[in-house]
Amino acid sequence: MLRTLLRRRKRALSSEDVTVADKPQVRRAVTAAALGNTMEWFDFGVYAYLAGTMGKVFFPSSSPGVQVVSTFATFAAAFLVRPLGGLVFGPLGDRIGRQKVLAATMIMMAASTFAVGFLPTYSAVGFAAPLLLLVCRLVQGFSTGGEYAGATTYIAEYAPDRRRGFLGSWLDFGTFVGYALGSGLVTILTVTLGEQGLEDWGWRIPFFVAGPLGLIGLYMRLKLEETPAFKKEAAYAAAESGEAGPTSEEAPPTARSTLKEIFTRHWHAVLICMGLVLLYNVTNYMVTSYLPTYMTVTLGEDDTTAQLLVLCTMLLVVLTITTVGHTSDRWGRRPVFLVGSVALVLLALPAFLLIREGGIVLPAVGCAILGLLLVCFAGTAASTLPALFPTRLRYGALSIAFNISVSLFGGTTPLFTSALVEVTGNDLVPAYYLMVAGVIGLVSTLFLHETAGKPLRGSGPMVETPGEAHRLVAHSRAAAGRQARDIWIRLRHPWAHHPPGGDRD
Repeated sequence: MLRTLLRRRKRALSSEDVTVADKPQVRRAVTAAALGNTMEWFDFGVYAYLAGTMGKVFFPSSSPGVQVVSTFATFAAAFLVRPLGGLVFGPLGDRIGRQKVLAATMIMMAASTFAVGFLPTYSAVGFAAPLLLLVCRLVQGFSTGGEYAGATTYIAEYAPDRRRGFLGSWLDFGTFVGYALGSGLVTILTVTLGEQGLEDWGWRIPFFVAGPLGLIGLYMRLKLEETPAFKKEAAYAAAESGEAGPTSEEAPPTARSTLKEIFTRHWHAVLICMGLVLLYNVTNYMVTSYLPTYMTVTLGEDDTTAQLLVLCTMLLVVLTITTVGHTSDRWGRRPVFLVGSVALVLLALPAFLLIREGGIVLPAVGCAILGLLLVCFAGTAASTLPALFPTRLRYGALSIAFNISVSLFGGTTPLFTSALVEVTGNDLVPAYYLMVAGVIGLVSTLFLHETAGKPLRGSGPMVETPGEAHRLVAHSRAAAGRQARDIWIRLRHPWAHHPPGGDRD
């Protein structure tokens, strides 16, 4: 009994265990990570918005439906190498630091996107053109494999526990600002150049813009400092290795041993992460990547109308995403995911029925419904996913789980839905696809432990002020004192809590 009681006793917090956030530093970290994410996802999103035009430029001999499928197949190919990027960049981020890896991913994304603008067309070099496009897309996908997981880890490890949802939502705010900028630029080019001008040379302009934007994002990321959680973990590991001494037979963890630990000791967190990522990214790529093509190619809507509707949807997400993040700090992550999952199952079909009606008003309502469903997941993901894993392998575990799920389900969403619509002739297939994603997300959320307001796994509490740190330490010591008193009472008077059978009158 004594051994059990002592094992359950928790050590009181000390002042060294609690990290007080440096507000200016937190602000710089969130701003730089979000701006870098804006640049990165502008690059990645432009390709999706130009899918119809890219199909004509690089696959001109195919029918319009096959052009779209071919273009999205190239789009999906980038996602096939994302797990490879996660396997490389994730564990590397746990070893050398988050900041260095995030700078590297920014360089690769900007360079590969910039290169697309210089590619020759199919009419110039034939089959070599789509092959070169595929190479650029594979480099994009490889770099993105370390981007989102690294950026969410970075902000989560800088954010105070009580504001992690709000601060984390700024990362996806940057994501959708990047999408909106890409959509806005493509819309302006479509209006000013016309369909023929865009097909002849205008499609190159958004990719040329990626170069200067990438340099801005790289500069911002090079100015970042390493996260407090990673610094503490690195110091702890260095102290342990120093205490072990040079004759220690214990080898440092290898990539293989890290992977084994992730999939044996944290498999439940990996599955939950994959389910939530599937929910978020199927909805995300359905709205941001497939919806413009769905409205133009499948429904026959005007290009400008479709792009404006999607742009307005992105702006709606941008305007509401930080509110959802703040709400998750107050209500919890699970309630937001639960409400979003159930709503997706119930409202996906009505939303696509409205979009199918044509015109402006009803499709705008349908797009708004999809945007509000998307923001439930976008505003909560960046604070929920990093909290699933401990600090010492957070970047690696999150990169692997995130990118496997995105590759299998998220990035393939435009390809699968466009192919299914082409084969079945049913233009409501996208709605059914979203409903299935909602069911999977609901099941995953039911197994999710609430993390709002709590320290990250493997890290001590992160607070905003010294006064809050002092109160937290004092409360922890008082709780430990009460627990010690309870143990003493149970040892001296065990019958007080476990009276024998019968009355003692």
